[in-house]
Amino acid sequence: MRADGLLLAGLVQLALAGSLAGPLAAQDPLSAIDWLDRQPQENADFGLVPDAAALAPQKPEPPVTKDATRPEIIVEPLDAPTVDAVGLLPPHVTGFPQTLWRNSDTAQLADLLIAQNVDGQPAMQSLLFALLLAEALPPEPADGKFLVARIDRLIAMGAIAQAAELLALTDAKSDPALFARVLDLSLLAGPGVAACEVLAAQPHLAPGADYRVYCLAQSGNWDLALTTLITGEALGDISPAQFNLLLAFLDPELAEEVSVPPPSLRMSPLEYRLHEAMGEPVPTHTLPRAFANADLPGDSGWKAQIEAAERLVRAGAISEQRLFAFYTANDPSASGGVWDRAEAVQRFERALGEGDAEKIDRALRQVWAVMSEAGLLTAFAKAYGDTLASVELTGTAAGLQMEAALLSPNYERLSRRIEPRSLLQKFAVALAQGRPDEATAPSPRARAIAEGFANPPPAHLQALLNAGRLGEVILRAMSLAYQGHLGDDKALAEALSTFRAVGLEDTARRAALQSLLLAAEG
Repeated sequence: MRADGLLLAGLVQLALAGSLAGPLAAQDPLSAIDWLDRQPQENADFGLVPDAAALAPQKPEPPVTKDATRPEIIVEPLDAPTVDAVGLLPPHVTGFPQTLWRNSDTAQLADLLIAQNVDGQPAMQSLLFALLLAEALPPEPADGKFLVARIDRLIAMGAIAQAAELLALTDAKSDPALFARVLDLSLLAGPGVAACEVLAAQPHLAPGADYRVYCLAQSGNWDLALTTLITGEALGDISPAQFNLLLAFLDPELAEEVSVPPPSLRMSPLEYRLHEAMGEPVPTHTLPRAFANADLPGDSGWKAQIEAAERLVRAGAISEQRLFAFYTANDPSASGGVWDRAEAVQRFERALGEGDAEKIDRALRQVWAVMSEAGLLTAFAKAYGDTLASVELTGTAAGLQMEAALLSPNYERLSRRIEPRSLLQKFAVALAQGRPDEATAPSPRARAIAEGFANPPPAHLQALLNAGRLGEVILRAMSLAYQGHLGDDKALAEALSTFRAVGLEDTARRAALQSLLLAAEG
């Protein structure tokens, strides 16, 4: 990596250090390219398949990892014409071919990325992360806009660590659009001092006059910051609302004399930091998901820390292990909502530690109920599915034990260890083993899943596959999966058949299991 690449990597990491500090920070998904330290089974969390051949439309294969050999990775920054190709995950890790995007149109792909709705669909979240972080040849035109779209989508999902790592592979100081993202990421994670020092030396990188004023002040140039503010307002580069907010920041004594605008729902990271600097921090739960990262260090209190982690885990932006570490960090001081979840997790962990099946039974039923209500069942299953599978349980708890196993990353292995207790679970076990046709489908949703595993992809997606537009086909199949999530069984079947046709067998199985089991919970 060139010196400027190292500077930006260090700049971003310094700015993000505050948000990554805390329990299990090193286990955040793909932060600091820590996929190198993941075991092969964990790679399945991102919908990864073993090699590019697995994605060939004419020969679908299930994603089976052959060994745990650590690959040698060489990272080099790409020149501007190929900046769209940068990624944290090389082809031999994702299984996606270098031509993933090559035959599609940049604007069309960017629109598809923006349109993706993966809320409540953990398998689709994992797949979207794999696509966003994949290293592959760019679509046409390769003008940098595809990389910006990928970074913006990561930020929207709250994955600021992954977005920062992606930016660190570029020469962002030569591109105002990329540097604007560096600056916003730095402000999402802290005061942005390091990024501001770069901006103060290269003011042409400023995304707006308001950012330049703020960064001049952060660099110690208060007088020049005030002059720039007054000039910017006179020239119309700074709105009256921005002027009053920045003036109150530069001179707190004037804060009571100017009309400071109330917080906006479309608040920028800069506005957030300005309100915070004036002693009027804005609660992040009212803001877009990326702002939740500001509460992870715990400065806003334990409750805000847990709520922020829950938002980010639901989006797949941080590890579920980090959330469960937060749940057990202190003693709940009240009841209801987040306190009930913390108390239930702590009781469940104590029961597991004691190994008392009767206590585990009661604690599991309690924690399952609150995790289901909070939309965190898959996160719970990922954290505890393996451990729970080794406990002898009966009755209702045994049924929950099976569901946790089937929602965990090791669903296929665990499905062979626990006896199914209903027609639904018998079908789910067959599905986990890739043979849903061998069990009776007990519901319309189950029948749609079976059809998805038996039928070829729809003709319009097969035509795109034949044209070599693999990445576009996967994104369109993900859109079908969302329609399936909303209740369209035909769309779900078409999504599953497409995933299997391109070799994403693990993604198809996990998406189907989640659709089947989580819908039953609802």
